[in-house]
Amino acid sequence: MTERLSARETLALVTDDTTFTELPHPEGESKPDGPLAWQGYDASRARAADRTGESESVICGTATVSGTRAVLLAFEFGFLGGSLGERTGDRLEAAYSYAREHRLPVVPLVATGGSRMQEGMIALTQLQRVARQSALTREAGLPQLAVLRDPTTGGGWATLGAGADVILALPGAQIGFAGSRVRPPDADPTAYTAEAQVAAGAADAIVRPEELRETLGRWLRLLTTPWGGQAPVPEALGAVVGPPVSEQRAEAGLPATGWEAVRRARSPQRPRAARYLDTYFTHRLAISGDRCGGTDAGMLCGFGEREGRTVAYAAQAGTATRPAGYRTAARLIRLAGRLGIPVLTLVDTPGAANDAEAERQGAGAAIAELFGAVASARTPLTTLLIGEGGSGGALALAAPGNTWATPDSYFSVIAPESAAAILKRPPEETESTADQLRLRPQDLAELGLIRTSRTG
Repeated sequence: MTERLSARETLALVTDDTTFTELPHPEGESKPDGPLAWQGYDASRARAADRTGESESVICGTATVSGTRAVLLAFEFGFLGGSLGERTGDRLEAAYSYAREHRLPVVPLVATGGSRMQEGMIALTQLQRVARQSALTREAGLPQLAVLRDPTTGGGWATLGAGADVILALPGAQIGFAGSRVRPPDADPTAYTAEAQVAAGAADAIVRPEELRETLGRWLRLLTTPWGGQAPVPEALGAVVGPPVSEQRAEAGLPATGWEAVRRARSPQRPRAARYLDTYFTHRLAISGDRCGGTDAGMLCGFGEREGRTVAYAAQAGTATRPAGYRTAARLIRLAGRLGIPVLTLVDTPGAANDAEAERQGAGAAIAELFGAVASARTPLTTLLIGEGGSGGALALAAPGNTWATPDSYFSVIAPESAAAILKRPPEETESTADQLRLRPQDLAELGLIRTSRTG
């Protein structure tokens, strides 16, 4: 487990030297022993102040992180377990308001045990205040990046943490809605860790403390420097990736038959999504997880820098796409829309995963969610078909009217083998069925389904 740092130590870790300025405290006169007149509450707060040097459980201020200015909300776990009370809510509300007024991203550095018992329901309702401030900030088009420290539990996790656009976590941090003292006695403790939350799609990445400032700075730059217009995606990708790679390379150009197009798209030698992304972007950072308990390694999502500006990406990596992959891509497109960032999608899948577990995970609903996100995208969306385009599982990621294709690709209502089976044709008619489906890049262009067929 990472060493537990104080709020001030955490701020020093992530902010540029001498740039942190604390915001004014908005709290007024407080009632003796708090809103519930809880006997001894004032004494507990006084001891916490003496021990930590802080007057509340959160420190709010502005600073630059690797050169990008942001509002930071750093929790002090040593002050009554970093719990949220009424004065905590006052500070958080004021900080979010300041961020919106000055158009700054918000970075919660969370370490909390939840709501403060000595303030009862007054403390619990601070979660509603925080949730509203987060929602208003989201509507204002400002990014929120949470860093989960040890521990992050209760309402602090369910609002400031889980409600952020991008969620980073320190190694070994205890993270979960249920704190250690209120879990079932037989609960598996490994489920309440940073690593488990990333594996379950509830957080994006584990970041070591010594890498936190640089990683946060890169994220802040990416999410605050959107591309000013539509990126010249197909041409740029074609230029850096080069001509098609396949068994038929000697013939060059476009595939002669439908079955050749299928074979070229399935060739292990052709470029895959990761290569396209690595050559197109100067650098990129990934988001992970659908925030519903799932991840899909076959759907690569994140933000990358191109010519000093940011483009979001969602790219299929050649496998059957899982429900979590569709939901993650939809999450990416919605986030990019709020931040004014255009989106590049790369289509390459034999189709949606169709096993029983995929059905239990809501395959149909997940695909529908992505269709809806693409249809309602608020920023320009460009698609490049780089390999297999298998049925609706591929079409869900494609931009209507702005889809392009490489020579090593095909797009079909269904795979030729499945089409032949549905039509009750023998397997030997699979190749002729591929021709009838008109799935080659040049066929798709003639049908008006893609904007062009690249020839390398």
